[in-house]
Amino acid sequence: MKTTEIKELTSKEIVERLQVEKENLVRLRLNHAVSPLDNPMKIKESKQTIARLNTVLRERELKENQN
Repeated sequence: MKTTEIKELTSKEIVERLQVEKENLVRLRLNHAVSPLDNPMKIKESKQTIARLNTVLRERELKENQN
């Protein structure tokens, strides 16, 4: 998920998406521990998406505090 797509979402949708991505990351890590994934880069992509979601949420929080 790209940053431009994330910025189009509402804060509530971002929080929901963040929950889904965190669950997905846990599932990927567990599956990778049991047997190697076909594409281990999915773990990295999931972590990056979580970071992007958190960054956008934090930007919005700081913007609200400034006003």
